[in-house]
Amino acid sequence: MSTSKSAADPVDRLRRAADDLERAQQRVDEFGEADLRQLADAYEEFTGILGRYEEPATGDGDFQKFIEFQGRVETFVEELPEDILLREAFEESDDHLQQRRLNESDFEYVREQLSPVADLVDRLTDRESARDEYERARKQVRERRHEVRERIDELERLQRLGEADLTAPTDRLREPIERYDEAVTDAFAEFKRDGSAREVLDFLDRTDVYPLVPFQSPPADLKSYVDSHPPGTESIPKLLELADYSRSKLDHYVDDPTALKQAIATQQTYLRRLDGEPLTVGWPPPTAEELRWQCQELTAVVNRLAPDVVESLRAVRRLPRETAYDRLHDSAVAEAELTDEERERLTSGAVAEELETRREERERLAEAIDEFPER
Repeated sequence: MSTSKSAADPVDRLRRAADDLERAQQRVDEFGEADLRQLADAYEEFTGILGRYEEPATGDGDFQKFIEFQGRVETFVEELPEDILLREAFEESDDHLQQRRLNESDFEYVREQLSPVADLVDRLTDRESARDEYERARKQVRERRHEVRERIDELERLQRLGEADLTAPTDRLREPIERYDEAVTDAFAEFKRDGSAREVLDFLDRTDVYPLVPFQSPPADLKSYVDSHPPGTESIPKLLELADYSRSKLDHYVDDPTALKQAIATQQTYLRRLDGEPLTVGWPPPTAEELRWQCQELTAVVNRLAPDVVESLRAVRRLPRETAYDRLHDSAVAEAELTDEERERLTSGAVAEELETRREERERLAEAIDEFPER
């Protein structure tokens, strides 16, 4: 991660962009925005006429087009506002083009005569380019601030883990959680093995209202088949076995082999991967607040699946009340997640040093966003 003082520093880029935009705006203000826009419209129209008529009006081109071209130019110049900027450049161009014969060099000459007009018109274009760069630079500062905020969150979490007591008796949490996780995993495996596919998918379908019990919802086609065809009363292992049969062999077991193949064979991966993991608490455990909500939802779901396992879940739910849960939680997370490199950086003070640097950078970025508002 680059430091805030690097050559690619977004605040420096924004400051330069703000200066460039200010200079570009001053160059527009020197002549006035309205007058420059009037000139830009005239210049665009006049050069458009030149571009359309250059080929037919030069050399031995179309004489009618030649006359038409000179008339268009003359009328255009006559209708120009008297006070338009650099009106004389258009008048001189008109005078030059009112010859009895024109060639490409005449058009080149006129465009050269109009170069002061183009230079003034470019002031508007330059100002818009400067504004675009300014907004890009502001966006980069905002994005960098977001990155720095996320890094600060990571470093603060790392510091908290570094302060954890790695000698704390985390088994006080681990044992009841593992006891519950093992029991509920076995219960789901038994349910998947012995229950009908219809019952299992109904159970999974009902868990949709519990976001902290993250089962993947049954695919609609699979659920529809299991609900409406006799093989749906078979267990999932049996359905998977049938799906591996050839169609001729399957004819002896089901009335509609094609429907079974389409519904089951295409969802074998989903069915094989179904396990009780979404019903577990896991290790390291969640925070006390997260555990409370998770246990609340798990109780409602597990009570339908295996009521005898709910008592093990209640023991887990009581842990925040019966233990120094926050301290043990932090120790468990530190044991599980801190790498050797992170431990070394914590011990050496590198984490604290980077955290201070990032906080200073965050303030600098915030000040830049306030100093340079959207334009």
